[in-house]
This record gives sequence, structure tokens and C-alpha cells, in this order.
Amino acid sequence: MSAESVQTAKGLERLIEALRVLPGVGPRSAQRMAYHLLQHERQGATQLAQALEAALARVRHCARCNNFTEDEICGLCRSPRRDPSLLCVIETPADLAMVEQTVSYSGLYFVLMGRLSPLDGIGPREIGLDRLIARATDGQVQEVILATNFTNEGEATAHYIAEMLRARGIRTSRIARGVPLGGELEYVDVGTISQALIDRRGL
Repeated sequence: MSAESVQTAKGLERLIEALRVLPGVGPRSAQRMAYHLLQHERQGATQLAQALEAALARVRHCARCNNFTEDEICGLCRSPRRDPSLLCVIETPADLAMVEQTVSYSGLYFVLMGRLSPLDGIGPREIGLDRLIARATDGQVQEVILATNFTNEGEATAHYIAEMLRARGIRTSRIARGVPLGGELEYVDVGTISQALIDRRGL
């Protein structure tokens, strides 16, 4: 085998390994994707590479809500139509997108970018709870709505945050259990999420 063919094989292996970082993508799926991109979608692969490079260079975290944005403060946080007295705490940007689709919530957000999971080494610092507390005690927020997922980790995260906020005199509520136990907002229909927000309970 020539040195050139070995180099090409190594490049293919690197592509397959890179694709495996995507959620739900195992070795065989990554291999199929790599072969498809190289065999049928070389132009698409180039666009994908350029888009990833641009996103990594430009996308940052909003200084107020921690969601992804290309600006210092995202459009939602700057909007005069949002109610600054309500702060909804969620786990991921995908969850934020689902809540927005309900068109039943007009407040602002804080995106944790994760949830407490001591076994995985994810503690309060890793999900930015210090920033959340600073945001919730800025003098504008009157109620914090905990909309973490109804998984064991999501429930533990909500309880931990509620205790921290209660100690600071901040009114805290939890979305109702219209969201099934073990459910994640990203995969729940918008009607159920909307009702869970409306029927939220105090903590």
C-alpha cells in the first residue's frame, strides 16, 4: 500500500471518529455518514465543514441567559416585548426552542447547558449556577420557573436550585407534571409544555 493510500485511509478514519461525537451516532452510523459524504456529497461536506468552522469562530454564550448567540446579548434578552420579571431555567438550547414554540411564555430564560450529575463530574460550577443566582437576584426577576427535565438529574437540579433561591427570598415554581416522568422537553409536544408552564406550582 502506498504512502498516499495510507494517508487517505487515516483521513477517512479521522472523519468517522469525528462523526461519532454526535449524539446517537455509533461506529456503523458514523461510517455510513462518512462514506456518503465522500461518495455523494463532497460539496455538502465542504459546506458542512465551513459552517462548523464559522459557528465555532462566531457563536458564543449570551452574557445574560447563557444561550447561543453571535452577539454579547442575544435577541431574546434584548427584546422589549419580554417580561423581565419571569426567568425560566432550562437545560439546553433545544429545550428553549421547544418552550418558545408553545407561544405561551413571554418571560426570559437562563440556559444551564446541562444538569447536575455528580457521577459524571458535573457540579454547580459546570452548569453556571453562580451566574444563574446573580441573574435571578438582579432586582428585576420576581419569579424563577424551573423547567429542567423530569429525569432524576433534572429533578435533583431543580431541587438544588430551588433551595439556593429560597434562601435568597426569590419566588420559585416548577413546571407541572404534564411532562411525563423521565421526559425531556426537547421530545415533548408543545401543547403539553404549554400546559405544564400554565399549571406550574410553587416550591
